[in-house]
Amino acid sequence: MMEHDMREKARNAMRLILEAARFEVEEVDEPLDLSAVRDGECLLVLCSNDPELIGQFDKTNYSLMVDDHELTCKKLLFTLEKDIVTENCTQWGIEEFVQYAGEAVLADIVARELTLDLTPGKAKAKKAAGTPAGSAAQAAVAEDETSGISILHFPVKLSEQAAIRTAGIQGAAKLRFIPYYLIHYVSSGEQVYKDRRIPFDADGWGAINAINGIKIDLDGTKVEDSEIPANAEVSDSHITKEEASERMITELIERLTQKVRIKQEKGDAIFYEEKTLKPDRKNISVETKQVYIPVWQIRGKKIVEVNAFTGELLSEPMDEGVEVF
Repeated sequence: MMEHDMREKARNAMRLILEAARFEVEEVDEPLDLSAVRDGECLLVLCSNDPELIGQFDKTNYSLMVDDHELTCKKLLFTLEKDIVTENCTQWGIEEFVQYAGEAVLADIVARELTLDLTPGKAKAKKAAGTPAGSAAQAAVAEDETSGISILHFPVKLSEQAAIRTAGIQGAAKLRFIPYYLIHYVSSGEQVYKDRRIPFDADGWGAINAINGIKIDLDGTKVEDSEIPANAEVSDSHITKEEASERMITELIERLTQKVRIKQEKGDAIFYEEKTLKPDRKNISVETKQVYIPVWQIRGKKIVEVNAFTGELLSEPMDEGVEVF
């Protein structure tokens, strides 16, 4: 039997490993140790050296009810007994445990997801050079890799793991660069009506989503022209530069338009005259350039988007066809 203190330490270490792989982990009643759920996947964990207990674990089928859906659970065994062989569960010994525990620590440091091999039988921990997904060590290198594509964009300040924590769900994260038109506008001129002078001076920035047309405020001084990370996706524009510029001018005219009411007295009569004064389009200039905002899109039980520049949890989708809950 695995001693109580040893089993508790093994259980705690297994929890860290599974959480680094983005599982939601809970302790369960004996004889099992942990249950872990991730994106419709269920995993039960046993830490033991007892052949009888392991044999029962290996031949038993487990299932879990989640939101009225029954999930068939995979099984993960950690044992120090080298001679034990199982057929229906993933079996980790000292080598796998040590490597995955180390990679879990590194994955937390570099804010990356740990990749686990849960194939039934005696599994060997994945080496960094031997798997497409790679280990946390490979992921640390990959985080610094660039795609070779240079675009004008706001920098990525939020890591993938931090974005998942902000989203509050477990799921696959994808870094996407969403196109925006960054517009600098300048308005000048004035109109005089009766004795009233109405100026139309304005100088500022605005930004329009080039996919869905949503307008937001952006600080244009923060953009940089550099290569984006490898494996990031650049979304296509659905709105033209000319359409965005025209919309900004139209909205600026509406915002600067004023109604002037003049009170006049003639004899015993008092009357008011109201006139609407608008800025002249020829006195408005705009400079429009396309920039990109990095967004982490996390797809789990629902889709959640997080601004990778500001760290803001988005209440409205950046892209068409995406429903954010």
